[in-house]
Amino acid sequence: MTDQTAQPVSDRLDIHDVERRVKAIFIGSVGNLVEWYDFYAYTAFALYFAPAFFPNSDPVVQQFNAAVLFAATFLMRPLGGWLFGFIADRYGRRLSLTLSVVCMCFGSLIIAVTPTYATIGFAAPAILALARVIEGLSLGGEYGASATYLSEVADAKHRGFYSSFQYVTLIGGQLTAIIVLLLLQKVFLTPDELKAWGWRIPFVIGAALAIIAAVMRRGLHETEAFVEAKKVSKPTGSIVGLLNYPRELLLVVGLTAGGTAAFYTFTTYMQTFVKLSVGLTEDQTTFVIFGSLIFATILQPLYGAISDRIGRKPLLIFFGIAGTIATIPILTALKDTKSPFTAFLLICAAWIFVAGYTSINAIVKAELFPTNVRALGVGLPYAITVSIFGGTAPAVALYFKSSGHEDWFYYYLSGMIFLSLLIYSTMRDTKHDSAMHRHE
Repeated sequence: MTDQTAQPVSDRLDIHDVERRVKAIFIGSVGNLVEWYDFYAYTAFALYFAPAFFPNSDPVVQQFNAAVLFAATFLMRPLGGWLFGFIADRYGRRLSLTLSVVCMCFGSLIIAVTPTYATIGFAAPAILALARVIEGLSLGGEYGASATYLSEVADAKHRGFYSSFQYVTLIGGQLTAIIVLLLLQKVFLTPDELKAWGWRIPFVIGAALAIIAAVMRRGLHETEAFVEAKKVSKPTGSIVGLLNYPRELLLVVGLTAGGTAAFYTFTTYMQTFVKLSVGLTEDQTTFVIFGSLIFATILQPLYGAISDRIGRKPLLIFFGIAGTIATIPILTALKDTKSPFTAFLLICAAWIFVAGYTSINAIVKAELFPTNVRALGVGLPYAITVSIFGGTAPAVALYFKSSGHEDWFYYYLSGMIFLSLLIYSTMRDTKHDSAMHRHE
C-alpha cells in the first residue's frame, strides 16, 4: 500500500518540475520576442518615420543617418554582449535578462515620443541615434543572457528543444512587427496618418510590452547552475577569465560566421531581394516573407528535438553541406522566378538547411563554456561575429548588386557557410561532451 501511494507523489514532483521549467522558458522566451519586436519595428516602419527625422534636403542629416545605423547595429552589439554577459556571470542571469529588456523599453519609448526634425531640428536625429544605441546595447546583451538562461533551466535530455525557442521568439519578433505593420496599413490607418503620427504606435506597443516582460522576468528563479557555481568559486564574468578558453572563443566565431550570414540573408535582406531582384509587389513581398518566416519558426523546435536525439554536430554539418551546395542554385532560381508561390517555396527550401544552424546554435555555444563565464562566452564573441558577418550581409549583397555582379554575393554566402562547415566537422559534439556541469 505504501509503494502504491508513493508513486503518485513522485509523479507530482516530476510534473511540478516540468511546469517550473516550462514557465521559466516561456517567460525568458517572451522577453526575447519583445526585444526583437522592438528592434525590427524600426526597420518595418522606417519608410514612414524617416522623413520626420532625416529630411532629404539636409545632406548633413543624411550622413548622420548612415552613421546612426552603423553605430547602432554594429558597434553597440559587442559592447552589449560584454556588459550584459558580465552582469549575468557576476550577478545572475535573472538580473541581466531584466535589465536588458528594460534597456530596450527605454529605446522604444524614446523613439515613440521624440519630436520631429521640423520641431527641434538636428536634435531629433541625435535623440533617435541615442535610442538606437540603447537598443543595440540591449540586443547585444539579450542573446548571451537568454541563451545561457534557457540552456541552464532546461533538463539535460531536452536542452536542444527548449533552447530552440530562442530563435522561435527571435523570428517571432519579426513576425509580430510585420503583423502590426499590416494591421496599421490595411485596417486602422491611412498612409497619411501613418506618416504623420501612426508610426509612433508600434514603438509605444513595444515599450509597453517590454515593461510587462521586465515585470515577468523579475519573478524568474535564478538557475541552479549559477547558484551552484557561486558555491564553488566567486563569480567574475571577466574578459580575463574568458581568455582562459581561447579554443572555445574561436569555435563560437567559426560556427557563427556562416550561420549568421545565412540567417540575415534569408530574413533581413530577403525582403529587399524579393522586391528589387525578383520584382514582386510590396504586398506580395510581405506575404511571401511572412509565410516563409512562419515555416522557419515551425522548424526550430523540430530540429532542436532532433538534436536531443542524434546530437548537435550532425545538424550543423547538414547545414554546412546543404548550405554550401544549395545556396547558389536557390538564390539563382529565386532571382529568375516571377511567381510569388515559387519564391515562397524556394525561401522555405533554404530554411530547411538554415534551421540546422539557427535551431541549435545557442545551445551549442552554451555547452562550450563552464558556468562562471558562460553568458560572456556565448554573448561577446557571438556579437562580434554577427557585427562583422551577419549584419553586414545585406550591405555586401547590395554592394555586389550596385556593381552589376549580384550573383557574386551567392558565392560569398556559399563560401562563408563552407568555412563554418570546416569548423563543424572538426569540433566536438557538445551534446555528448558538454561543459554544462562545470562550474569552475
